[in-house]
Amino acid sequence: MKNTPALVVMAAGMGSRYGGLKQIDPLGPNGQIILDYSVYDAYKAGFSKVIFIIKPELEKAFEDAIGKKARKYMDVEYAFQTLENLPDGLKAPEGRVKPLGTGHAVYCAANLLNVPFAVINADDFYGADAFKCMAEFLSTAKDDDKYRYCMVGYKVENTLTENGTVSRGVCSKDENGFLSSIIERTAIKRDDDGVIRFSQDDESGIIEEGTPVSMNMWGFTPSFAKELKHMLFDFFQNTLPKNPEKAEFYLPYAVDTLIHEGKATDKLLTTDSKWFGVTYREDKPSVMKSLSDMTNAGIYPENL
Repeated sequence: MKNTPALVVMAAGMGSRYGGLKQIDPLGPNGQIILDYSVYDAYKAGFSKVIFIIKPELEKAFEDAIGKKARKYMDVEYAFQTLENLPDGLKAPEGRVKPLGTGHAVYCAANLLNVPFAVINADDFYGADAFKCMAEFLSTAKDDDKYRYCMVGYKVENTLTENGTVSRGVCSKDENGFLSSIIERTAIKRDDDGVIRFSQDDESGIIEEGTPVSMNMWGFTPSFAKELKHMLFDFFQNTLPKNPEKAEFYLPYAVDTLIHEGKATDKLLTTDSKWFGVTYREDKPSVMKSLSDMTNAGIYPENL
């Protein structure tokens, strides 16, 4: 039996390095935002519902920027990531301002997640092939003796920017194609000699071409939302007290925990799609050119 999956878009964060609300910054040849392309690709791949996770004060801006257009083709709902949106018995630390992380963001949409769903960032361009891979997996996704999740991995060389360094989750898989580990690497860039390197604290090294990395494109069954609730209690008890103002509960950590507890598998899907996004303001002209070129080539219509 086939499922009709939902798309969950994490859009509650502000772009600190970019310097503004990049999620709704017009970049396409007719004023499209990057998210227009993700929703378009998702709809074409078979997603029937989109859930935007945002700050409450951004609802009107998101509805005007993309919600109204998406409603013509898909069901649209909003979930709000706030420090008050927590399981009963939990309370954010006094004075906390920073959001509690991507794992908490998805928890904030838990009551809407009753079908298999994909999770993406609002400000990343993923490409049509990635959504096709994801939709194909989720259309038949079903838990059995374990939770059956997935992730789309990008070749590291397809995720770099010329305007600075990036952070990526470097992925390894086992002989069955399941994610076995994901290690966060920072300050990744291609050096003048053409080699891709990372630099992290006192550690540095080479990342080989073709190595899959995470761009936060995950696929889950509804069981994941229930597990997030339990893991939030653990996060509040064991991690948050060490850094109450800044500690975050991340999606990769949640997935890794379930894998190592033997509760879940995570199929590592791969794509040749090229990621791009506006990590830095200097990225904007090249992103605009890429979107224009794809429109001129007929990959996307002039008016999505």
